[in-house]
Amino acid sequence: MTSTTTWTTGRPADSGDQKSPTPGAPVPPAPKGHRLAGLKDRLYWGVSDALAVTQRNLIAYTRIPEMMVFSSIQPIMFVLLFRYVLGGAIHPVGYTYVGYLMPGIFVQTVCFGAMSTGIGLAEDLGKGLVERFRSLPMARSAVLAGRTTADLCRNVFVVLLMTVVGVAVGFRSGTGFFSFMAGVFILLAFAYALSWGSALIGLSARNAETAQAMAFPLLFPLTFASSAFAPVSSMPGWLQAFVRNQPVTVVIDACRHLMVVGPQPGSTWKALAWIVGMLAVFGPLAVRKYRRIA
Repeated sequence: MTSTTTWTTGRPADSGDQKSPTPGAPVPPAPKGHRLAGLKDRLYWGVSDALAVTQRNLIAYTRIPEMMVFSSIQPIMFVLLFRYVLGGAIHPVGYTYVGYLMPGIFVQTVCFGAMSTGIGLAEDLGKGLVERFRSLPMARSAVLAGRTTADLCRNVFVVLLMTVVGVAVGFRSGTGFFSFMAGVFILLAFAYALSWGSALIGLSARNAETAQAMAFPLLFPLTFASSAFAPVSSMPGWLQAFVRNQPVTVVIDACRHLMVVGPQPGSTWKALAWIVGMLAVFGPLAVRKYRRIA
């Protein structure tokens, strides 16, 4: 006497009662209601898979607290360095220097933090973890969505920490709570878009060290050749055109207006356009790269 054990994943499956179509016979299209139900099921399981991978990555962060500690020390050091060492030599028009500095520090922090997305994916590839994920009945986009969402959660913590540090050194928002939170939203959305770009780099690298070496030369000039630490007008004329129109400066200016002096719709919409454009480009490219190498 034998028994049969059936393992299920909880996902919708085709019914075994249906007869297979005759080979070569045209397959009738599924009714519209069935197509919509199938789309809803795929969307539900895709979101569920992404949340599961997000939880896995967040648990990994809690198990390596040293990574969070040391990744927070660097931006704190930048705040103290520019606030107390260089701040007396820089006098932006219409701002106190600490008010001018902190939005730039916020953006710089999430820019460098975005590298962790690519480094983490490169590590997972090297350890064979991506192949294990691929063997499971899960959405192909869940690995990337889970990693970028976990890094977004980490950025929320980092921005909160940097806000506390900024207040401690004299930073004050002159625009009110809701305007300040709008600036935080722009900041986090930009960080999320950068994480997808970093994911593309991580999937193109052979290991974590290569991923870091590829990302740093791209982010370093964008961060420091920006309006983060000094007014653009103080820079050479040939550099100003690039600095004014590159995405980091655009996002910094939008955050600075929202957090310090008052919103300017033009700068906000320009920053949102850059964010949407980066997501539209980096997201599909990263998913396509993942499907090719996994």
